[in-house]
Amino acid sequence: MVETNIANSQPVSDEYLEKMNAYWRAANYLGAAQLYLLDNPLLREPLTMEHVKKKIVGHWGTVPGQNFVYVHLNRVIKKYDQDMILISGPGHGGNFFVANTYLEGTYSEVYPNIGEDMDGLKKLCKQFSFPGGISSHVAPETPGSINEGGELGYSMAHAFGAVFDNPDLIAACIVGDGEAETGPLATSWQCNKFLNPINDGAVLPILHLNGYKISNPTIFARNTHEEVEHFFDGCGWKPYFVEGSDPMEMHRKMADALDQAMDEIKAIQKNARENNDTTRHKWPMIVLRTPKGWTGPKVVDGKQIEGSFRAHQVPIMMDQPEHLQMLNDWLKSYHPEELFDENGRLIPELRELAPKGDRRIGSNPHANGGKLLRDLRLPDFRKYGIDVPKPGAVEAQDMIELGGFVRDIFKMNDDSKNFRIFGPDETMSNRLGKVFEVTNRDWNDEKYDTDEFLAADGRVMDSMLSEHMCEGWLEGYLLTGRHGFFASYEAFIRVVDSMCAQHAKWLKVCNQLPWRQSIASLNLILSSNVWQQDHNGFTHQDPGFLDHIANKKADVVRLYLPPDTNCLLSCFDHCIRSRDYVNVLVTSKHPRQQWLTMEQAVKHCTQGIGIWEWASNDQGSEPDIVMACCGDTPTLETLAAVTILREAIPEIKIRVINVVDLMKLEPATEHPHGLTDADYDALFTKDKPIIFAFHGYHTLIHELTYTRTNRNIHVYGYKEEGTITTPFDMRVQNEIDRFHLVKNAIQNLPQLGNRGAYLIQKMNDKLVEHKQYIHEYGIDMPEIRDWKWNL
Repeated sequence: MVETNIANSQPVSDEYLEKMNAYWRAANYLGAAQLYLLDNPLLREPLTMEHVKKKIVGHWGTVPGQNFVYVHLNRVIKKYDQDMILISGPGHGGNFFVANTYLEGTYSEVYPNIGEDMDGLKKLCKQFSFPGGISSHVAPETPGSINEGGELGYSMAHAFGAVFDNPDLIAACIVGDGEAETGPLATSWQCNKFLNPINDGAVLPILHLNGYKISNPTIFARNTHEEVEHFFDGCGWKPYFVEGSDPMEMHRKMADALDQAMDEIKAIQKNARENNDTTRHKWPMIVLRTPKGWTGPKVVDGKQIEGSFRAHQVPIMMDQPEHLQMLNDWLKSYHPEELFDENGRLIPELRELAPKGDRRIGSNPHANGGKLLRDLRLPDFRKYGIDVPKPGAVEAQDMIELGGFVRDIFKMNDDSKNFRIFGPDETMSNRLGKVFEVTNRDWNDEKYDTDEFLAADGRVMDSMLSEHMCEGWLEGYLLTGRHGFFASYEAFIRVVDSMCAQHAKWLKVCNQLPWRQSIASLNLILSSNVWQQDHNGFTHQDPGFLDHIANKKADVVRLYLPPDTNCLLSCFDHCIRSRDYVNVLVTSKHPRQQWLTMEQAVKHCTQGIGIWEWASNDQGSEPDIVMACCGDTPTLETLAAVTILREAIPEIKIRVINVVDLMKLEPATEHPHGLTDADYDALFTKDKPIIFAFHGYHTLIHELTYTRTNRNIHVYGYKEEGTITTPFDMRVQNEIDRFHLVKNAIQNLPQLGNRGAYLIQKMNDKLVEHKQYIHEYGIDMPEIRDWKWNL
């Protein structure tokens, strides 16, 4: 057992607790005032309906409890000189975070127009949940925040991501009891198995049980004390309970519980760091049980408010004349005249309770991670490239070669420890195994001799089979100033669709806030893709993440589909260096022919799209047809189709275009990477038929190109066909195989007349032959397996 030294934890004086209670009243007052007031922010004149917002939008129920936590964390930060951030998980109730950052002075420093005076208070109240103002939840605009409050479930994942490789940081995390019912949050209680007390900081969860969601009770709040205690004990936590409603009693309980928790955290870390002991201990947490809407109206229109679900949003709707007096009485119950001076500024004796400088929660640099971001040291990606003497002459596995590049990124940044891989038990499956030459999987629990690559200081975060946790950890890691990427199966990246969308929204807003510093991009590698599933089948086929991300704000999202190893290395190097983007790379992990030299790949990826002259035969003339491709498998099948066409009807002039950067297809007016109409027409022509083989759903290409001049485009992609079958049969079933592409090309060349009939018949024969062969032998025909580019 680790000995806890509580000599530093002398009881807090009654006088100090009285001041904390007054500070809490100030925070509660501002939380309520932001909901209701347009003017008269401190009620220095009689309250009238002209002072009240015409439409009240926001949440109250969680605000007083979170204010309570914030006030107590201020004391802890000062007492322990602690580097601490606060993550608010309950969702809405952003007025609490705004109120507290305003009281501590951070808000006015970030937004000088919201000064610490009467005019500033008026603006502070008016802007909340108001057109042209700020949202009702904790958002990027809120200083000190890294967790968007609009969607529930990710607070603990973000908290752990923030403290990985941050040994001096504590992330206090308020978990709402409604939030605790979400799948991601329920899984998050297992994150303590991945915390290394030597190299990492600590997470202090505060489960806020206020009893209700929007209109239903919460599960944890209706569990018995013993059930809650046993649940968290079973998850490896040591819960401290702070329960009640009497303010002064609760202040005493909370202060004692926080001191005990802080001393235990310090003791665990001291023992680990002095004795190199990474034994997993039960980390402390707090279960805070308070009434919902605590200190708010007790009864309105004969219905209970405080302590019921009716306190969740707006406790008093201003639709009855008598409600104005009720609002007045409620706001005055906090006695703002005792808390703010004649100029509207928090009185000095209460201002002293807040930490100073960067120790304030609202100004902690970790919550504005770009302030701490340092560039990665990167090797030259070119030295990991494949020697390609001519197109298709060699085979390689793209992800294996990328693994060597990533391995050496770990080596070169070992001292700074600001880079990690994240993914749900798929690092080996996705062929990144070379990284285990220099690091291990993060694991701080029992180990067996039969285990492989497990260590408490591992930097590969793939030992938890949860896409939500891996994505949340990575986001928290990036938001606090580090680098990394998420590698996952293409089909199951869909599990975190919404998380990625929320992060993209976060970045979009941050790009409009000059005080938010740039962070490393969210890099997502989608491997084990739709076109070769071997033993997995239909469940593992879904390229729709591309559609999902393509619809996000153009200044944030980037989509790359490298056709070979050298292109993947070039694209990855670009992505890992970038800032403030969501980068998606769709990759191959299977043996593939290699097309471009490294020099060619760099040029191709830099431009994002281009004519492959070596595959085309239209030089010096107008093409008869454009054969376009995007993705590793569509590229292979397009090139195979081109060889068939050129050998059978050599007079056809074919232009082969490969797309690496998918957003090149969108007009330049819509996306920064998009081609101008003139450049697009120069590549694709204005009227020649385009046969486009695409990695994903064909509709995405139509969406990206629908305003272009050339509407003679025929796109072939995944169409929800295929199960456990051969790789080539997957392509046949979805009609992006070489035989179907040849048929479609011929059918779109009317100038051939009937000359293409025999070739179409041959292609139909090949399709029948293919089906018969795989049903007899279980593998693809030799001419498919052994095909090589030879033109």
